Amino acid sequence: MNSGATTTDRTTGGQGRWLLRLGVLLICLLGIGTIYTTNLLLTERFTETTRNRSEVRLTLYVANLMSELQRNSIVPQLLARDPELINALSEGNYTLSTQRLLSFVDEIGAASLMLLDKDGRAVAATDRNRLGEQHRTDPFFVNAMRSNTTVFTLSETKQGGYGFVYSRRVDQNGTVLGVISVAVDLAKLERGWAGVSDAVYVTNSEGKIILSTEPRWRGLDEAEALRRQTPPSAIEMALRATQDWAALPIDAYLRGEAVLRREARVPFQGWRMVSYTAYSSVRERVNGVLALEVMGFAILLALLFWLSSRKATSRMAIFARESAELRSLNVALQREIAARKQMERNLEVAEQTVAQTSKLAALGEMSAAVSHELNQPLAAMKTYLAGARLLLQRKRPEETLSSFQRIDDLIDRMGAITRQLKSYARKGSEAFEPVDTRAAVSSALSMMEPQLKTRHVEISRTLPGEPALIHGDRLRLEQVIINLLRNAIDATKSSTDPRIDVILAVGETVTLTVRDNGDGIDDLEQLFEPFYTTKQPGDGVGLGLAISSGIVNDLGGRLTARNGADGGAVFEVQLPLLKTAAQAAE
Repeated sequence: MNSGATTTDRTTGGQGRWLLRLGVLLICLLGIGTIYTTNLLLTERFTETTRNRSEVRLTLYVANLMSELQRNSIVPQLLARDPELINALSEGNYTLSTQRLLSFVDEIGAASLMLLDKDGRAVAATDRNRLGEQHRTDPFFVNAMRSNTTVFTLSETKQGGYGFVYSRRVDQNGTVLGVISVAVDLAKLERGWAGVSDAVYVTNSEGKIILSTEPRWRGLDEAEALRRQTPPSAIEMALRATQDWAALPIDAYLRGEAVLRREARVPFQGWRMVSYTAYSSVRERVNGVLALEVMGFAILLALLFWLSSRKATSRMAIFARESAELRSLNVALQREIAARKQMERNLEVAEQTVAQTSKLAALGEMSAAVSHELNQPLAAMKTYLAGARLLLQRKRPEETLSSFQRIDDLIDRMGAITRQLKSYARKGSEAFEPVDTRAAVSSALSMMEPQLKTRHVEISRTLPGEPALIHGDRLRLEQVIINLLRNAIDATKSSTDPRIDVILAVGETVTLTVRDNGDGIDDLEQLFEPFYTTKQPGDGVGLGLAISSGIVNDLGGRLTARNGADGGAVFEVQLPLLKTAAQAAE
């Protein structure tokens, strides 16, 4: 019986060992299959995510590049019409020309501005070291002299880079006076690219690299640029073999790492933009998951051996310990997942910050509008101070205090105007709110009251009984109304009985009409162009109506002008009506 029992135990033990070996083999095969499949699926998924983010970043980079080029392309056209620069070229007096250019460079954000006479000599420049330089044979001067439009010139610099220059010929009555040139600062875009992507470059129509986060690539084509890298070491070649095994869509190698290549067309003179994105994040994320799977199968094998060699009680104790380890691993995994989610949120914030760059670049353009609008309350303050002085002399203190209160209100208004720069830097919708146009008209008329009384102008005001609500910025709307009233006052200087009619009507839109009995408008086509004015020198620079038209457009409306049937000028502002809840229900 003992011999039989021993034989039975041996048979049972042999079967148990074969079952253990079979279980180990099945777990190993299952683990290999699972890890292989997981590697393929996760690599494809994370690679697609990396590819999509690379394409989004590349689209943002192209948009920023086009925004910078377009913003600088209109500068020569505006400066070529500047009266002070034209007079300096025609009279040969450049004493204040350099200071004039320096006043523009901060607003524009360009690298440099330069004014050349018709012989190609630099007579004014933001970089004073360049005064007197000869550019008669330079392409940007020659091309500008041959064309009557703004031309763009790409030229190599002595430092091995490229210069990007917009230039335009300055004419007066058909006579060529000189050339104005604007150097575009694209190096700041390169610095922004280098902080986010692994490598980005821009090629011209000939395939030569003109902008790059790798300075040594400039002037080369793509194949030559990739060859100009440090030769791979044995470790790097081994890593390349491993990356090839991982089935990544490798387009090129950059600094020993496999990278994804994305290309986009820049809609400007046949330029193209290319970005390289490393797969390091993909490999790290996939390896993290694979490590967890390997750990899981290792734990499974350990459990199998443990279950086969221990009794029930010892198995329960070991299972408890293994459960504790798994919980700690789960906590570590959750921390890792939380950290990776935080990294993804930081990346999204960075991408949103890049999207705001074209808007922040336009902040400089508001400075001209702010300086123009500050002249209005300053003129009113001067009138109130003169009145206060007379009232003090006549010993009328109560009326004097009223004048001081109005001056204090004007100071608050000036502060509100300067705060527009801050509100413009935020999203546009944050500065908009329901505005009653009637209140804006009344406030503007109160602002212009001193000038109206001084000129003895008769004001006819027609306002509706119900609210005329729009969705916009009340301060900017008041600026438009004040500009129109000032123009009407100036237009009625030659009239013996000056009169201004202000009519506000509510229909499908909110319509504000300002009519005067002045001399009318001679040139309606150029009325809203910057620097166009019919005033005497020193009375205005021709920005009021251009600024007003831009404000009305931002509010979703339209500003038009025409000559009245009985004489005088008629300005009409049409704005979308903001419907209330009751109107919407009807």
